[in-house]
Amino acid sequence: MVGKSARAGVVRPAGQERRPTGDDLCSPFVEFLPVTGVSISVVGETGRQSTICASDPVAARVEELQFDLGEGPHWTAMQTGQPTLVEDVSAGEHPEWPVFGEALLEIGVGALFAFPLPMGAVTIGVVDLYRTTPGPLSVGSVATARSLAGWVAGPAVRYAIQSASAEIPSEMQMAPELRREVHQATGMVLVQLETNATDAFFRLRAHAYSSGQTLQDVAHQVVTRRLDFRDLRE
Repeated sequence: MVGKSARAGVVRPAGQERRPTGDDLCSPFVEFLPVTGVSISVVGETGRQSTICASDPVAARVEELQFDLGEGPHWTAMQTGQPTLVEDVSAGEHPEWPVFGEALLEIGVGALFAFPLPMGAVTIGVVDLYRTTPGPLSVGSVATARSLAGWVAGPAVRYAIQSASAEIPSEMQMAPELRREVHQATGMVLVQLETNATDAFFRLRAHAYSSGQTLQDVAHQVVTRRLDFRDLRE
């Protein structure tokens, strides 16, 4: 259930007396908005990303791609502090996130909406929403999404702090500069193999998996020119 504050007009999930779980923070977005899935992440003081929740595998993949590539609506919302709404991901090219835009077409995403998590004047994370079909969010839905983002900001930070001592997959904690290095390496492999960006990125991942390394390690080797994918061709 979701109650509304008559005084502030803010949508708030009921049961705030109980410490929310990651699923508690994600579920209202899917329940009260015309979207298919959601993920929530926050940024710590060191720039480390922590994923709070992902409602389904596609939502998790959308977030993972943006983290690994260092581009996408997530980063635009993070930098500007404003919602970034992509009504139709297939409508033309996306010069601001070319690799991510191409990858989206392969995972069944029709529309993507990123809302910043505000804490005072600072953006401390992002809510990434996706829908399998293209189309805009209504004015009312945008207002609801912003209200929910405002509500989850504080609990999401507390949840991330409480989870910091637990084992969290390293890819969820990667600093933005490392993700940009993955993006740079993808472009270099694209040129080396004369292929497209999506294939280049998955070649990086495949080599990391087959060699028992992390994606970041392989990307660093490519960027520092210690690894050239032309040398791996038979």
